Amino acid sequence: MNGAQVILRMLELHEVGCVFGLPGETTIGWYKEWQESSSIEFVLTRDERTAAFAAEAYAKVTGRPAVLEAPSPGVAHCAPGIAEAYLSSVPVIFFSSDIPVNQDKKHGLTGLDQTALYASICKESFYLTRVQDIPFLLRRAFRVATSGRPAPVHVRVPINIFHDEAEITDLYAEPDYRVYPAHRPVADHAKIRQTIDLLLAARKPIIVCGQGALISGAGQAVLDLAELLQIPVATTTPGKGTVPETHPLALRVIGARGGMAYANDYAHEADTVFLIGSNTDSSSTNHWKLYGDPKTKTFVQLDIAEAHMGNNFPLAVGLVGDARATLDYMLELLRRDHPDLNRPALDLTDVKRSALDSVFNANIPMPEGTFSPVRFTQALDRLLPADAIVTAEPGVAAIYPSALMSVREAGRRYLTNYSMGALGYSVPAAIGAAFAGSGPVICLTGDGSLAFVLGDFETIRRSGKNITVVLMRNDSYGWIRGEAILLDDVDAPWTTDFGAVDYVKVAEGFGFRATRITSEDQIEPALAEAIAHPGANFIEMMVPTQDKIVPFVPNWVESARKKGLSHFR
Repeated sequence: MNGAQVILRMLELHEVGCVFGLPGETTIGWYKEWQESSSIEFVLTRDERTAAFAAEAYAKVTGRPAVLEAPSPGVAHCAPGIAEAYLSSVPVIFFSSDIPVNQDKKHGLTGLDQTALYASICKESFYLTRVQDIPFLLRRAFRVATSGRPAPVHVRVPINIFHDEAEITDLYAEPDYRVYPAHRPVADHAKIRQTIDLLLAARKPIIVCGQGALISGAGQAVLDLAELLQIPVATTTPGKGTVPETHPLALRVIGARGGMAYANDYAHEADTVFLIGSNTDSSSTNHWKLYGDPKTKTFVQLDIAEAHMGNNFPLAVGLVGDARATLDYMLELLRRDHPDLNRPALDLTDVKRSALDSVFNANIPMPEGTFSPVRFTQALDRLLPADAIVTAEPGVAAIYPSALMSVREAGRRYLTNYSMGALGYSVPAAIGAAFAGSGPVICLTGDGSLAFVLGDFETIRRSGKNITVVLMRNDSYGWIRGEAILLDDVDAPWTTDFGAVDYVKVAEGFGFRATRITSEDQIEPALAEAIAHPGANFIEMMVPTQDKIVPFVPNWVESARKKGLSHFR
């Protein structure tokens, strides 16, 4: 078999359904074999960045490792997506083709030390130099990517490997590593019992779920524990959807990227904080100030990654293990050892409803020519089908739905990239999500981000998928503008504003069904029509910059109150 055949057979044995990428001279040999002998779908994108972000989103939705490939000239373009996957604990098998071994030392065109480039943002980086090593190394790639804390693995393939031949005697896959988490270790049993004692003794406990809880599929176990002990469940923005946000014990999102004041206040007042699958990063903890003085709290942390244990807060107990498996065992012990447990019922429904209504009914006047992202999010919340997926860009596109949109069925229904936060995420993520599921995908973006990925409007149109791109336009890098004005007291930032573009015409040029919102009463009909249309849709809506109407960012809100600016909290 030649190298191209062996790679394709190994991907098929690992039940890979599609690969995201685009062609180059160094991959022609692979494609020739692919076209002739494999049914794996190739998702052609127009930029390697798009392919990388799409793969990351595909893996999030499917629970399977995604596969990405890029040719040597564009290999560096994948770095933003691979970095996001690495920090988000998402398994991606990343093939980068290359010029022949050592030709980079002769300054061969496109030659680069790809291994060194990706070693810092992948769990491992392999260099294929012999066809007979491919089965072993790909089994290892899938095993490493899906075990422990999931993350990308890089596989560097010189052009000659696709053509070289060898006798292959170990062509098989290890079934455990077709999905993730591949294994589910349970945390130390004695520490689980300690955790139970602390939760039972707590006066005002809270459970906080990061995206690790979603990765583990721990939502039902979290909900069972919360109901048994009557403990509220909050999530970080990337963890949104771990439990249904309409559940009486769901506190919704907390932190500095979509945490409303009522939820952040509850977290601040908690005496015991049970962190599940959260790396306690700056945005989820409002720069580590969310819980107040850590010396006055009891912290318990459950995570698969030992490096996260007690990283930012002193722990009473650290549980290293899979979230779902550990919580299942904790529940087993609770039910066995406390059969007559009867905790006072807690219902946060009225608290949440009051907080949401105060925002929905605020009727803050919008600057002339702009429309309310709150009104849009209200409409989106009403119209979203159960099988829909929403992708959102850091900035105005994510901050409102993070706070106000309700995920009613647990799971990865809301995708953001708040691990790294690079612009240009939500359109590629929508492509990946559309190939991962069958429902409509709503992509929320800003014009600062959209400019990064406009070329892949062609990918969306060609795919035939039901994807609606909603542009919240303000002709500005609004987040940076808000930060500068609200926190640094800059009168008028000179690096944030840019010229207007007729994005509706651009979208129509790509074959989208496109519309522009010109009055608030058009928001819901336009969105409903787009969701119902099984194809490429585009909606443009002018929104205020973040310094004009301040969204749910605690330190911004504090500044807005002092300056007398309109804000939501």
